[in-house]
Amino acid sequence: MIQNALLRLACALLLLPAAAALAEPGLDAAVLKRVQELAETAARAAAPPQARVEVLLGQLNPRLKLAPCEQVEPYMPAGHSAWGSSRIGLRCLKGATRWNVSLPMQVQVFAKVLVAATPLPGGTVIAQDQLQMAEVDIATQGGSVFTDAALLAGRTLVRPLAAGEAPRSSHLKSRQWFAAGETVKVVAMGGGYAISGEGQALQAGLEGQEVRVRFENGRIITGRPVGERRVEVLL
Repeated sequence: MIQNALLRLACALLLLPAAAALAEPGLDAAVLKRVQELAETAARAAAPPQARVEVLLGQLNPRLKLAPCEQVEPYMPAGHSAWGSSRIGLRCLKGATRWNVSLPMQVQVFAKVLVAATPLPGGTVIAQDQLQMAEVDIATQGGSVFTDAALLAGRTLVRPLAAGEAPRSSHLKSRQWFAAGETVKVVAMGGGYAISGEGQALQAGLEGQEVRVRFENGRIITGRPVGERRVEVLL
C-alpha cells in the first residue's frame, strides 16, 4: 500500500511542470494553436504549392516569469526566417504588465525536388541521369532547389553532394553570361510595362551579381544578368 501511494505521488509530481506550463499566461492551448497556424501560414507563403509543412515549437526560457495577460498576440519578428531554425514572437496586448518574448521553433518544408542519385564530388559537371526526384526538407539550407533537370544539366558543382541531397543554386558554379565591354540588351520592367535598349557592359555579367551598363548617351544603370548578353532592371 505504501509503495502504491508513493508511486501515485511520484506520478503527480512528474505531471506538475507540464500542467504549470499550460497554466502560465500566454501559453494555453488556444495561444499555442494560433502560434502554430501563424508559423505554418508564413512557411507556406514561400513554399511550393504541394509542399508539406511541419512546425515544431520549442519552449520559453524557464527563467521567464510572465505576468497574467488577457490578450496575447503571436507575430513573426522582422529579420527571422519562416523556415528552418527560427523564432516566433509573443506579446501581451492587454494586461497589467506588457511583455514581449520569443518562442523557438523548427520549421520543416517537405517537397519533391531533384536530388543526387549517388554521391557527387565537387567539380562534377551534372548530367540528368545523376539526378532523381525525392521528397526532402528544403528548409534545411538556403538557396533555390530544382524540379527541372534541364536547368541543372551541364552545371558544375562547387562542393560535393551526398546521395539524396538536393543541389541548390548556392552549390553551383556561377555562369558568366557576357564579358566586360560586350554589347548587352537591357530590359527594364515595372508597372505592367517593359522597355528595352542596348548598352555596353562595364563588367563581366556573372549570375547572381549585379552589373553596370552604360548607354550611348552616357547614362549608367545597374541590373541583373539573366541570360546570354541580357540584363534585367526592375523599376
